[in-house]
Amino acid sequence: MTQPSVILATASYDKTIRFWEAKSGRCYRTIPYPDSQVNRLEITPNKHYLAAAGNPHIRLFDVNSNTPQPVMSYDQHTSNVMAVGFQCDGNWMYSGSEDGTVKIWDLRAPVCQMEYESRAAVNTVVLHPNQTELISGDQNGNIRVWDLTANSCSCELVPEVDTAVRSLTVMWDGSLVVAANNHGTCYVWRLMRGTQTMTNFEPLHKLQAHDGYILKCLLSPEFCEPHRYLATASSDHTVKIWNVDGFKLEKTLIGHQQWVWDCVFSVDGAYLITASSDTTARLWSMSTGKDINVYQGHRNATTCCALHDGAEPAAC
Repeated sequence: MTQPSVILATASYDKTIRFWEAKSGRCYRTIPYPDSQVNRLEITPNKHYLAAAGNPHIRLFDVNSNTPQPVMSYDQHTSNVMAVGFQCDGNWMYSGSEDGTVKIWDLRAPVCQMEYESRAAVNTVVLHPNQTELISGDQNGNIRVWDLTANSCSCELVPEVDTAVRSLTVMWDGSLVVAANNHGTCYVWRLMRGTQTMTNFEPLHKLQAHDGYILKCLLSPEFCEPHRYLATASSDHTVKIWNVDGFKLEKTLIGHQQWVWDCVFSVDGAYLITASSDTTARLWSMSTGKDINVYQGHRNATTCCALHDGAEPAAC
C-alpha cells in the first residue's frame, strides 16, 4: 500500500476509524475499534503511524497497511485517554487521561517511561515547541506546566475556579497559549520570548467565544504566516475563526447540525477539518468560510479527526 501524501482520519462512536481521500471524500480504509470509543487521533510526524486514544488504552496503527490489528498497544492508563501527541521527531509519545495522569511513552516499547500526577481528570495536553515542557488542563480548572528536564511541575494556573479546561493550544513559535473551558471562554497568555523556558505566563486576553462549551481550540500553523488565527469548535454547532491580532471574529463556519468536537488545520492554514456529532467530518476553506467537502460514512457521532498533509519533518 503506497503512502498517500495527505492522511486524513476520523473516529466515531460507531467504534470505527476511517481513512479518507481528502479531495474526493472517498473512504478507502476502515479499522474496527471494538473495545471502546476513540477520544483522540494523532498522526506521527513521519506519517507512518496513527495513534488512537481510547478507554483506557492507546493503540498505534500502521498508516500504510491494510491490517486492522494495531502494531502496539499502550495499556497503563486506568481510565479514558483524552489527549495524545508526539514529540517532533516521533521518538516518544505523550498522553493525558481521566485517571489524573500525564504519561510519556517510548514508541518502541509499551511501557510508560514517565508519569506526572495532575490530581484531577486530564482533558487536554499539548507539547510546547521547545519540546521540553508539557502543558495539561484538567476537569477542576487547573493548568499545569510539566518540565520534562526537571521532571516536575514548574507552573500552575487556575483561570476560572471549578470550570473544566477542555482544550489547550500553543502557537507554533511558543509566543501564545490559549485555554478554552466549559463556559465558552478562551483565556490567552503571552509566553515570554527569548527565554529557554515558557513558564512565564502574561495575561493577554479573555475571549467570550461561544455560549456553549468549547470542545477544541487550535492556533494556526507556521506556514499560515503572516496570518494568525484561533479556531474554536463548540457545542453550539459552529466553529469560529478569530484573528489573533486583537481577537476579532473573522468567520463563523456554519453547516454542522450538532456538536463540533474537533478541528485540525492543514499545514498551510488554508483549510480546516472538523468532526461533529452529526456523524460527518467537513473540509472548510479558510478564505471563504464555506465547506468544500463532507465526509460521510460513520453511523454515529464523529468525535475526532487527524490530518497530516505536510512533508516529513527535518530533524528537530
